[in-house]
Amino acid sequence: MKVLIIGGGGREHAVASKLAQSPLVDKLYAAPGNGGIAQLAQCVDIKATDVAAMVDFARREGIDFVCVTPDDPLAAGMVDAMEAAGIAAFGPSQAAAQIEASKVFCKDLMRKYHIPTAEYAVFSEAEPARAYIREKGAPIVVKADGLALGKGVFVASTLEEALEAVDAIMVEGRFGAAGARVLVEECLQGPEVSMMCFTDGKTIVPMVPSQDHKRAYDHDEGPNTGGMGVIAPTPNMTEQLAGEVMETILLPTVQAMEAEGRPFKGVLYAGLMLTEKGPKVLEYNARFGDPETQAVLPLLEGDLMEIFMAVREGRLDQCPIRWKKGASALIVMAAGGYPGSYEKGNPITGLDTVRQAKVYHAGTALQDGQIVTNGGRVLGVSAQGDTLDAALDTAYAAVSQIHFKDAFYRRDIGAKVKGGKS
Repeated sequence: MKVLIIGGGGREHAVASKLAQSPLVDKLYAAPGNGGIAQLAQCVDIKATDVAAMVDFARREGIDFVCVTPDDPLAAGMVDAMEAAGIAAFGPSQAAAQIEASKVFCKDLMRKYHIPTAEYAVFSEAEPARAYIREKGAPIVVKADGLALGKGVFVASTLEEALEAVDAIMVEGRFGAAGARVLVEECLQGPEVSMMCFTDGKTIVPMVPSQDHKRAYDHDEGPNTGGMGVIAPTPNMTEQLAGEVMETILLPTVQAMEAEGRPFKGVLYAGLMLTEKGPKVLEYNARFGDPETQAVLPLLEGDLMEIFMAVREGRLDQCPIRWKKGASALIVMAAGGYPGSYEKGNPITGLDTVRQAKVYHAGTALQDGQIVTNGGRVLGVSAQGDTLDAALDTAYAAVSQIHFKDAFYRRDIGAKVKGGKS
């Protein structure tokens, strides 16, 4: 089969690495891809959100199967457009992708179907939002309703921070149309867990639970980012808790989407907080998480292409999915200034010296034969081991071999977990 991966980040590099191992895949394409993906697939310079151009390319090239992984093209109806053109595609429909594309839709769905989540209120004007925040006090969470590249969520520890977040979203318009409405919700406390699962709308198969590290700097300081590092599995998700999550969150959500006429097929990602009152949903994503995928997929045994086909065809219950024992760790190497402004085009050295870890390219480009920086999160360095300590040691050893101007990374990934090291 000819397979096209839509996207160009670390998540897509991890997916491409797995699909390249499949005997079902004859040729891989990626649009737009990046400097690392180019070593596995033919990269095509089409924006991930350009639905018409992507469908035209897939038709012209005789693509058999398309994997849509980023949020924006899913929200724009990329899967629907491919299927309408007679091209098989992996990922939820535009209607189902609303579970991520609109935080208000997601929260209203959970309220309607009694799925545990934080209390919240929705506002389309700034002043009522400010009044509600003053009434509730801090800490409190302020979110832009729409897609904002993982940067539209503000966990405010003070009233001033929360009010500034409202201004940034609604007055300054930092996130454009995504900030037309804001969602203000209670700040849940407890360990955070990322739970991704494959689902064909009926059957749900959880992946290895992971823990992302969102803050930019050590000791969970600095602004929220798209994610600075991951451990998998996280010891915080016990077998008993996993069963509770399946029964009270994942199954009811998939059933709710079916009942709403928006059956969900693809990867459903639940961002969870393990509170004293039990697990609660922070947010849903309608696709593989980034950077979680770079830690979780290396633990998958078997053929990812087979799983994608089973999900699309509604036969996931007939597709055995197994996971390797041991642990996985991912360290993100970011460009100086991220998640704010940063330089691009800086040469990256040391990539060819890494042996024990896998380096996924997130924000890179190939320029005159040289891999250079081309984004905020530049690389994801992923390693596996019998224990979390071993995986972390290997990942950090690999990070020390890679260099680019103003590179920075957190040195305490996994440190809060018992037995974890930085």
